Amino acid sequence: MLDRIAWVILGVIHLPPFAAFFVPSLITRLYGVAPDDVNFALLQHRAALFGIVVIACIWATFDPSTRKLAAVVTALSMVSFLVIYGIYGQPVALRSIAAADMIGLPCLAYVGWKAFFAS
Repeated sequence: MLDRIAWVILGVIHLPPFAAFFVPSLITRLYGVAPDDVNFALLQHRAALFGIVVIACIWATFDPSTRKLAAVVTALSMVSFLVIYGIYGQPVALRSIAAADMIGLPCLAYVGWKAFFAS
């Protein structure tokens, strides 16, 4: 049961950036990038890729056979962002995104441990 709750939390953390694929105005709200900025298109594509993370997390909630791959996909998303966020000096505009990922790290550690090391 705790496994499922952790997977749902991880999926929910990734919903707002995924929603930006369907509601592009969220890109400006989440990242501070205006629609006329060339980076807007890249961020909308990034939003689509978050759909993969959301689907993987929700799938892993119900199908234990997908949990290893889902853990890797989710870890790549969260950890790579936090590393990049740190490398770029922790920009204030991205602080809430980093905070959401930091909040999710204990869930990620738990599901990763369960997927790879617990029977």
